[in-house]
Amino acid sequence: MKGFVEFIREQGVMGLAVGFILGGAVSKLVASLVKDIINPILGIILGAAGDLSNSYLAIGTAKIMWGSFINTIIDFLVIALVVYYGVKLLRLDKLDKKKTNN
Repeated sequence: MKGFVEFIREQGVMGLAVGFILGGAVSKLVASLVKDIINPILGIILGAAGDLSNSYLAIGTAKIMWGSFINTIIDFLVIALVVYYGVKLLRLDKLDKKKTNN
């Protein structure tokens, strides 16, 4: 069992697992925050009617969905910040141990 724990610590598996778990756990919360709170506020500021994610630039018959793209960027940034500060607050960054070559 000790060898297995050392393998996990040396390979950084804990950090990867924490990232997946926290990312999946907060995904819906962040999506709601962005869609229901941040998007309407940005929509008002940028002049989009209500929901920023429906904003687009029409060029001929094509629609460039810039609002949806901004929505996705905001989702990513909020999730990244939650995961980063979650790991720091729980001190999970100390679990991984770098392999030393002797």
